[in-house]
Amino acid sequence: MRSQDYDRIYLSPPHLGRHELNYLHKAVEDNWVAPAGPNLKGFEQDICQYTGAAHAVALTSGTAAIHLGLRLLGVGPGDEVLCPSFTFVATANPILYLGATPVFVDSEPTTWNLGPTLLRTAIEDRLRLGRKPKALILVHLYGMPAQLTELLAIAAEYDIPVLEDAAEALGSRYQGRLLGTFGDVGVFSFNGNKILTTSGGGVLITNNADYAQRALHLATQAKDPAAHYQHSEVGYNYRLSNLLAGIGRGQMELIEDRVKKRREIFSWYQEKLRDIPGLRFAPTEPAGSRSNRWLSTVLLDPAATPITPEQLRQHLETRNIESRPLWKPLHLQPLFAEAPMYGGAVCANLFARGLCLPSGSSLTDEDLIRVAEAVCEVLSTAS
Repeated sequence: MRSQDYDRIYLSPPHLGRHELNYLHKAVEDNWVAPAGPNLKGFEQDICQYTGAAHAVALTSGTAAIHLGLRLLGVGPGDEVLCPSFTFVATANPILYLGATPVFVDSEPTTWNLGPTLLRTAIEDRLRLGRKPKALILVHLYGMPAQLTELLAIAAEYDIPVLEDAAEALGSRYQGRLLGTFGDVGVFSFNGNKILTTSGGGVLITNNADYAQRALHLATQAKDPAAHYQHSEVGYNYRLSNLLAGIGRGQMELIEDRVKKRREIFSWYQEKLRDIPGLRFAPTEPAGSRSNRWLSTVLLDPAATPITPEQLRQHLETRNIESRPLWKPLHLQPLFAEAPMYGGAVCANLFARGLCLPSGSSLTDEDLIRVAEAVCEVLSTAS
């Protein structure tokens, strides 16, 4: 059969619930269709109530939130920012926006996140060169909590502020506490493929009232307090629409259900595909952590199967099933060819061996069976 003979199974499509339209209809009826209005304030309150953060500023994207977060932490031209290499480019692009330089650090193989040992090595080497990093970006890749106890202790030892990129990790927990709340500022994304979506959008959270006030100022073109339009510094048009915030309010009512479903999908794959030669599910969830399992990810062992992740991906496409390689490490991207890098073998190996399987919370049992059968077709028969 041809791929078009099958309905498309997407990697992580939006999954709307029952209440988003209520908020949208109310916004239209009341003419609140600008980047202001009750949905916007309500969405921020929903985020604060769920995470326990004192302040939230809803923005046009997670990338915008990282950009503003770095400005809040004082990053500017000529500075250096520590950043994992194994992440999406949106984590590091805002460093370049500010005229700063990313200093990339390799992952550790358990959670796939920033490695504490190499982080210390990177900091000490930059200090030796007279280049104290201005900030550290921590990422929780694919929703998996990083080794926060160790990483935060190192950052505190060297007095380096932390921006917590939890764009993929809404609903994940570390030692009972929701991710995004450990850094000086935290960031979530509500892009269309995330566990919850506002179509496009993000949010910056913090317990620092001054940070929240300044983020809101910068996100609304940095207007000075005057009757006329007066500006003393560069600002941005980053405020989320009241309409999209309405979608977010409806989505937030479903967060724990969505986490539960994604975790069930990961467990289902593990159970059904556990005997497939050369296939391993990763990363590993450390004790005391709960990943939202935003995406179900697998590694292929070249010693046990001749099939590569790209061959598996292409086979899934013949069944009209979308899958995706793991993030290509940023130190291997042409854009960052000149950036300092510490380590690199771990994340390069993960990229070479990994694939993301369909993980959306709207997947049916029939969809999951189709994915599993397609995986088995190519891996079980490989010699």
